[in-house]
Amino acid sequence: MAVEHASKSHVKPVVYQVFTRLFGNTNTTNKPWGTLTENGVGKFSDFTPQALAGIKELGVSHIWYTGVPHHALVNDYTAYGISLDDPDVIKGRAGSPYAVKDYYNVNPDLADDPATRLAEFKALIERTHAQGMKVIIDIVPNHVARAYESTSRPEGVADFGAQDDTSVVYARDNNFYYIPGEDFIVPESVGGYRPLGGDSAPLLDNQFAESPAKWTGNGSRLAQPNIHDWYETVKVNYGVRPDGSYDFPVLPEAYRNLGVAEHHAFWLDKNLPDSWYKFHDIVHYWLAMGVDGFRYDMAEMVPVEFWSFLNSSIKVQYPDAFLLAEVYNPKQFRNYIQLGKMDYLYDKVDFYDNLKAVMQGHGDAQSLEQVQANIEDVADHMLHFLENHDEQRIAAPEFAGDAAKGKPAMVVSALISRSPTMLYFGQDVGEDGSEEPGFGDPSRTSIFDYIGVPAHQRWMNDGAFDGGKLSPTELALRAYYIKLMDIAAFHPLMNADYTSLHSLNTANDAYGPLHFAFARHDNENLMLVVSNFDPDKPLATTLNLPEAVVEQLGLSSGEYALQGLLEDHVSQLTINSDGAAFAVALAPLSSAVLVLTR
Repeated sequence: MAVEHASKSHVKPVVYQVFTRLFGNTNTTNKPWGTLTENGVGKFSDFTPQALAGIKELGVSHIWYTGVPHHALVNDYTAYGISLDDPDVIKGRAGSPYAVKDYYNVNPDLADDPATRLAEFKALIERTHAQGMKVIIDIVPNHVARAYESTSRPEGVADFGAQDDTSVVYARDNNFYYIPGEDFIVPESVGGYRPLGGDSAPLLDNQFAESPAKWTGNGSRLAQPNIHDWYETVKVNYGVRPDGSYDFPVLPEAYRNLGVAEHHAFWLDKNLPDSWYKFHDIVHYWLAMGVDGFRYDMAEMVPVEFWSFLNSSIKVQYPDAFLLAEVYNPKQFRNYIQLGKMDYLYDKVDFYDNLKAVMQGHGDAQSLEQVQANIEDVADHMLHFLENHDEQRIAAPEFAGDAAKGKPAMVVSALISRSPTMLYFGQDVGEDGSEEPGFGDPSRTSIFDYIGVPAHQRWMNDGAFDGGKLSPTELALRAYYIKLMDIAAFHPLMNADYTSLHSLNTANDAYGPLHFAFARHDNENLMLVVSNFDPDKPLATTLNLPEAVVEQLGLSSGEYALQGLLEDHVSQLTINSDGAAFAVALAPLSSAVLVLTR
């Protein structure tokens, strides 16, 4: 399959998110709060050509290597000139990838030799490119680690906060916000929580020296943040005053319809807050190294104007850069796309949330039709997913309890739009996230702990990356994903028009809230997609096709063969004076992807 894909051109992007620290770990101990030595850790070098070819089998165009920038962690790397981090302001044993300590280097845990960690990451970029895929890494613009300290910054670059006036709450060119006259206090533990699960470690003493205290990453203005705040981070100041007003030029509304060149020109003669320039330098540092794009964490907590400035500076130099943002407020979608010049946003609210409800059996597929209608003008920019590091695993009891329930949902998610599809590592083999890692919660694969990922490890097969230890059920699920993603990534009709068939068929007694159907079509070709989310009942019925689709295809009365692409379905489209219709017969948790053959 990987060789076959090499000769194809993607019609839309497919992103594979991998938690880099966990991917290559073969250790199965999984001790709660286990150390790196006890539970193991994956390395950049684990992404061998064989591993990358296995990823590419899923139609992948971009790999998002999550957790690459050097973040605060417990391990001692002082022998490499890296200061110790304080476990009192670290989440988990391995640390949060979103508490970045040094934006000009990579996590030393991921290197075979921490002294050459950046060179090892550069080699991974080259191996990924050699397999025909591109590299995405995280940029976390809203906050940095409580003790940010770059040992690798270029000459002339000052650390965040190094030049701040700490005597005031706010100054435009301060990188942080301050609480003058108050010292930081470690959050009060609740529910029996103890850092490192109660183990001892250097600097672990319920104290952290920060004077004056800084605002916390999620916006808390307390010297002692709550234990549920992002207390391991501090919020970055972009020139937003404490009252919410802006200390920088507002982008004129007319720029909503202008391109990146005009946006870039707008900012060239402006004097802007220092943090803007710091992140400009950071992203261009990684792009020059060969990174192909970024996933921006919590982008909606940073002003749209900053994104216009940053993204236009990227796009004028790297027009093919892939820019993905975590934005959850549907009212802001168009601002971050049109004004902020993002390529793609998470389609979590509302698409993923409604699809999850349908998968769990208490939602109505009608909601999916309405969501698509609501975002019709920006649908191509809304990245779809069923799993990522923030969300529960499909197979977790807290979500669906069965990876098979993800199959019809994945068909809808991957084929409904021209927008990118994202897969999370282990999703294709039914990983259930049930480990008790320590800080992280079961149902999600922990990003804070050193653990192994069992179903994924069975696919890894001790580094062969051939699925040699997968069960028959897991092998079948991966084969299903490969076949589906081949359609999503490469089929020409993924660039065609979308028409929902749902409302047209809701009067059909056999067709209900646990079914969803749509068409993709152009002037000559037609794809019909029908998914049955019901885990118990088959679907056998005839569905209608809108007259407008028939007219676009130029079809006259008669019968036209329909051939299944995903499963062995065969049907026919019948057109007569009563309209156009086709028959479907689906098992529980099954989907039909039918194409017209003339």
